Amino acid sequence: MPFSSLSPQNWPFGLEWLPETAYLVGGAVRNAFLSGSTQQEYLDLDFVLPTEPVETARKIARHYGVGFVLLDPERQIARVVFREATVDFAPQVGENLVKDLQRRDFTVNAIAYNPKTEAIIDPLGGRLDLKRGVMRMVAKTNLEDDPLRLLRAYRIAAQLNFTIDPLTRATIRSLAGKLGAVAAERVQTELGYLLKKETGNKWLPEAYRDGLFQSWLVNVTPEKLQQVAKIDAAANTMIATWPQLNNYYPSCLKTAKLASLVSQRPSEAEVELLKLKYSRAEIRSVVTALKVLPQLLLLETPLSLKEQYFFFVDVGDVFPIVAVLGVANSLGFKNLAPLMNRYLDPLDIVAHPQPLVTGKDIMTHLNLPPSPKIGELLREVQLARIEGKITTREEALELCGSIKRENVGISSHIN
Repeated sequence: MPFSSLSPQNWPFGLEWLPETAYLVGGAVRNAFLSGSTQQEYLDLDFVLPTEPVETARKIARHYGVGFVLLDPERQIARVVFREATVDFAPQVGENLVKDLQRRDFTVNAIAYNPKTEAIIDPLGGRLDLKRGVMRMVAKTNLEDDPLRLLRAYRIAAQLNFTIDPLTRATIRSLAGKLGAVAAERVQTELGYLLKKETGNKWLPEAYRDGLFQSWLVNVTPEKLQQVAKIDAAANTMIATWPQLNNYYPSCLKTAKLASLVSQRPSEAEVELLKLKYSRAEIRSVVTALKVLPQLLLLETPLSLKEQYFFFVDVGDVFPIVAVLGVANSLGFKNLAPLMNRYLDPLDIVAHPQPLVTGKDIMTHLNLPPSPKIGELLREVQLARIEGKITTREEALELCGSIKRENVGISSHIN
């Protein structure tokens, strides 16, 4: 039997904990009515209750010993967090369930299911739109009430391989400017869905044409959107050559696509991403990729060992992102292969330096105070090691002593 999120037997809690008037709504119901439903690893359930949603959630969480979160005290929305599911409980908005459904964004999300009576409430023809594969708004005012719904239409269309109803799309275009007033974190989440999946490549240009990026990604151009579409193809080609890349792709492709959409000037890109409230780690990845990518694209001959070492010092764990951006920009495998083969070997001391000594070792051995010179000595040790000149801790310390005695310039960084 196909898996269904409508079946209480697939839930992590018993049906007896729900009142008779509880209805399952939203994406779980929508997806259950789509053909070809398969087993899900994680459930995301949303229930609407006329009364006591928070109390119901708290009782379930207490009984099963799982997490309870009061998401919105004012609106009385609560969440129960199981290992295999997230279950939200919200109060019914309006005097009855139909009024509640009429306040939702799209008809395919305005279907309710009572798990105790198996009643289906579909006042807006959502199931018909599911069969037609169409995203259709419930009402213009509903989109105005929460402008994030404008971008969500494209995300769900990409997710379900749907089209968007022409009137709905025209309405979205007329309201596009309102997206700028939405909290950055919420916009980032919806944008992330579009960037994560290959199906989003079709809808990113459509969202751009309909004016949805002007408030948040001011440097997007049609050419950049074409480049984004090449990233998935580049990743597939690379995985065929280096199957180990399955461990890195597609998880980092979202970041690679993001790097293609923002300004190609790292400092400007950082400002854009800060505005969208991306994490420090994500911003660092994008900025690093933008700084290093030009160097990779200008390669005409393979880098020397020393140049490879400094390249990996600069790029670090962002290398898979830079590599896929390079291939998407027509970088040939001839110059990429030596770098990729090193990166995929965790024991390679060029791509993954394994120091023979620490800065503390050097300071103790040479009786030196902390200073930038210690870092330079460590770098000289690593260079000597990758060139096969030293192999042991003792040889590394001897090299540091020799450099100190000779008082030679010790900065070998390749600019």
